[in-house]
Amino acid sequence: MAQPSPVLHKGIVKQVLSGDSVIIREQPRGGPPPEKNLGLSNVTAPKLCRRPTLAVSAESRDEPFAWESREFLRKQLIGKEVFYSVEYNAPGSNKHYGCIYLKNGDQLVNVTELSVMEGLLEVKRGGIKLNDDQSKLIDLEEAAKAAEKGKWATNASEHVRNIHWSIENPKHFVDSNNGKDFEAIIEHVRDGCTVRAFLLPDFYHVTVMMTGIKTPMFKRDGPNETPEPFAVEAKFFTESRLLQREVKIRLDGVSNANFLGTVIHPAGNIAQLLLREGFARCVDWSMSVLPSGHDVYRSAERSSKQMKKRMWKDYQPTTPSVNIDNKEFTGKVIEVINSDAMVVKRSDGTSKKIFLSSLRPPRSATREDGEQSSGNKKSRPLYDVPYMFEAREFLRNKLIGKKVNVCVDYIKPASDGYPEKTCVTVTIGTINVAEALISKGLATALRHRQDDDQRSSHYDDLLSAETRAIKNGKGLHSKKEAPTHRISDVSGDVSKAKQFLPFLQRAGRINGIVEFVASGSRLRVYLPKETCVITLLLAGIECPRMQSNGNQGIVISGQPYGEEAYIYTKEHCLQKDVEIEVSTCDRAGNFIGWLFIEDVNLSLSLVKEGLSSVHFSAEKSPFYSHLVMAEENAKSAKLKIWANYEETKPVEVVDDTSERQCNYEKVVVTEVGTPLCFWVQHADTAKDIEQMMERLRASLSANPPVPGSYTARRGDLCAALFIDNNWYRARILKNAGPKEITVLYIDFGNIEVLPISKIRALPHEFLSMKPQAVEYYVALVREPNDEEMKGDLDDFFRNKILNQMFLLNKEYKINNQEYVTLSNTESKEDIGRTLIAEGLALVEKRNEKRFQKMVKDYLSAQESAKKNRLNMWRYGDITDDDAKEFGYSAK
Repeated sequence: MAQPSPVLHKGIVKQVLSGDSVIIREQPRGGPPPEKNLGLSNVTAPKLCRRPTLAVSAESRDEPFAWESREFLRKQLIGKEVFYSVEYNAPGSNKHYGCIYLKNGDQLVNVTELSVMEGLLEVKRGGIKLNDDQSKLIDLEEAAKAAEKGKWATNASEHVRNIHWSIENPKHFVDSNNGKDFEAIIEHVRDGCTVRAFLLPDFYHVTVMMTGIKTPMFKRDGPNETPEPFAVEAKFFTESRLLQREVKIRLDGVSNANFLGTVIHPAGNIAQLLLREGFARCVDWSMSVLPSGHDVYRSAERSSKQMKKRMWKDYQPTTPSVNIDNKEFTGKVIEVINSDAMVVKRSDGTSKKIFLSSLRPPRSATREDGEQSSGNKKSRPLYDVPYMFEAREFLRNKLIGKKVNVCVDYIKPASDGYPEKTCVTVTIGTINVAEALISKGLATALRHRQDDDQRSSHYDDLLSAETRAIKNGKGLHSKKEAPTHRISDVSGDVSKAKQFLPFLQRAGRINGIVEFVASGSRLRVYLPKETCVITLLLAGIECPRMQSNGNQGIVISGQPYGEEAYIYTKEHCLQKDVEIEVSTCDRAGNFIGWLFIEDVNLSLSLVKEGLSSVHFSAEKSPFYSHLVMAEENAKSAKLKIWANYEETKPVEVVDDTSERQCNYEKVVVTEVGTPLCFWVQHADTAKDIEQMMERLRASLSANPPVPGSYTARRGDLCAALFIDNNWYRARILKNAGPKEITVLYIDFGNIEVLPISKIRALPHEFLSMKPQAVEYYVALVREPNDEEMKGDLDDFFRNKILNQMFLLNKEYKINNQEYVTLSNTESKEDIGRTLIAEGLALVEKRNEKRFQKMVKDYLSAQESAKKNRLNMWRYGDITDDDAKEFGYSAK
């Protein structure tokens, strides 16, 4: 009696479990496709070993030809549409047994028979009576045995895998196989972006997370798993394309015990496909180890966002649009502000401050308590923050004065008191400046929120650069101690300036870097070799004054072309390598000297451009003739400050002294300083000052401030309690200690160190009145060099003028310092002449005609003091060279 034909079903082979067992996806009938675990009936395959687990630590081994048996079936069936029949079910399980058929033209090929023919399966001989199918399988098996095929071969015992279930040093494994594409077979898909695979031919079993992406995950809560939206779909998408497929895997990095890698299917990169279909998003930390193709990944993600596919169905862009006219431009870098900001001058002449996108500059170190260590030390981030100076220098050397290309990535709106920032990518040639800076370890890539689209257009290159810097231990990532810069700030410090002056004078030309330009002739210069920062006033010239803010916010108007001189000096010198020659220093601790850039004298350049005039102090310098000639040429061409210049006609001078103007003001000397410095109140304001003081004291008595409620800041006006237990207006100069403040009483000129408890906030109505004490210097007089003689001069000068009324006449000004003469209101005694006549001071020679009679009179008094051997002259002539001028220093 003929047996009925078996009922055939159709499905697709999802996975081959062993040489005799597969999982088939049936044809879907709505919902997820059902799966069936089907074993081949009447045969047994060699057993594959199992991976060691916590429960079973002992490692098993394959039976001979177990892997080949499974591989034969996998290559025949995986991913293909097949027909299958079910003969019986295993009791108590969901496993079915039957036959699988592959379609070959109009014929159906029995897969079991193919495996038996290759000697990869053993036929079961159980049962009393064999049917035709079993008999055929036995015949095929006997033929395979005779031919010594597969497991029946004499060397079958050699066909056993040596599997590496774990890798002892994953990082070393990745480094030693850098860039290598492994042939691999995907064994398991955990989720849309994580797979387990065998790397062939050495059978390394690895878990690989796809580099640069992340799909929705399955969250485990105890024994249960909760999928995130689209997690199931993403897993199915990957599984249907990769599971048990032959692929290539490139290992890019390590994350904990897992590998980061790129999986390449013959049809392409699965990660890019997941991104394009909205099943994945780019992950910044993982993108940093991706060796190439960042733009392709980002483009695929951008495309799915714009089409709002799957996980992006609710996506709303956050990046504000940038005016396309300003999207890209070229310009010249004129200033590097710090390691992430610079100023670029565009072709239209306008300057723009820009910030490097997605870049974080070096930060100051923090103490263990989390606070930044500062104390009372003046904050100087450029020198004090580790690698800040190196970062600035890197950009300065590469960019200053160079033409760069700028691409605006995003505009960060103003917030928290910070102005709007234009964030850009700057390239010079083919070099991305931010990438180069990060690769040197002089900055780090900013970590954006995942949904933040405001980032650099080359963000992934920045991440890769940071990964390289970390790997190579460069800069911020180095395990070595960070470089320190012990820089002495000499600017405005008189005592330090005097200490440095002899050394700088002997050094001749000194290399420096212009850190800041305050005006056309005033610069702040860093001297690397001397490890100090100084304020340099250009010698031999007088630049027009810029507009500035004085005390109490009063605007001091500038002179014509003061701004132009400032811009000229800034564009030619700022942050460029220069050479300086120091001649002397002034009474405020500023150095006076010459500055050369590319061997060009800046003083001479300013005069040639008509932006400065020659000062008489240049007469003794080797550049005087060149300066005079340049000034004459500028006058002839009516350049800038000489635009309205008219040649003066010579006139007969009857009395040279008639040019000196005498406009006497009655003053009271309130404080005496050194050298030859004093403070006065104008006599006609005495009543106003007294009334203001009474109102101030009454106000503070009526509304007493709470101790500790006021925070002292340098430069602020405050109320300060004097020794007489009265309140006066004062300006905070500096911190004198942990709990002490140095203040200047602005209506009297005296400086005191007070405890913080004696400082209060100044009521607002007393801020508008300008300081009533004015600082002056004695004209045509200079102090001796000997310290003992200086002490005698200071004592005599203080006793002579303090708290006395005098007639004051303004004579001349040097660097905004007023030089005056003081005369007794009754006897008309000239105090300056008296100091010289007493042998306590020397004559300061001036070349102006209006002073010739006074200088002659003063010199006569000096000769008389010499002759009578008074004070400094008691041991004879103490001068070596009395040809003193502005900028003079005794040799």
